[in-house]
Amino acid sequence: MELLKPPPTMKLPADWFTGDAYADVIYRGQEPSRARANMVRFTPGARTAWHSHGLGQTLYIVEGIALIQSRGGDILEAHPGDVIHTPAGEEHWHGAAPDQFMSHIALWEGDDVNWLEHVTDADYGGKRVSTRTRP
Repeated sequence: MELLKPPPTMKLPADWFTGDAYADVIYRGQEPSRARANMVRFTPGARTAWHSHGLGQTLYIVEGIALIQSRGGDILEAHPGDVIHTPAGEEHWHGAAPDQFMSHIALWEGDDVNWLEHVTDADYGGKRVSTRTRP
């Protein structure tokens, strides 16, 4: 067993995020492990750029309201306790609702992330579907 000392909180880069977002590394496996886990905190309205993960990504919503969209789909409004999985190669973005902070734990494998363009305000303000009303 090993008690891991986490690195300092990092502000996430403007090249990949609109607004302010911060990450705390929970776990970054060393080869042969590819496991990654971060606690990510978004200020109101902050969001990632469009991106995809080579092996997919899973988000566990901790607090606030998360907005998550796959390219071409509706915006999913996720709530604390919701778990959202995006499959390998699927372009998506995620961030906070415009009126409150949001935190999620992001889980993925490896460093194969393809960062794309920023999410426009029009895309961010698109039609939402709440996890509270889904079957």
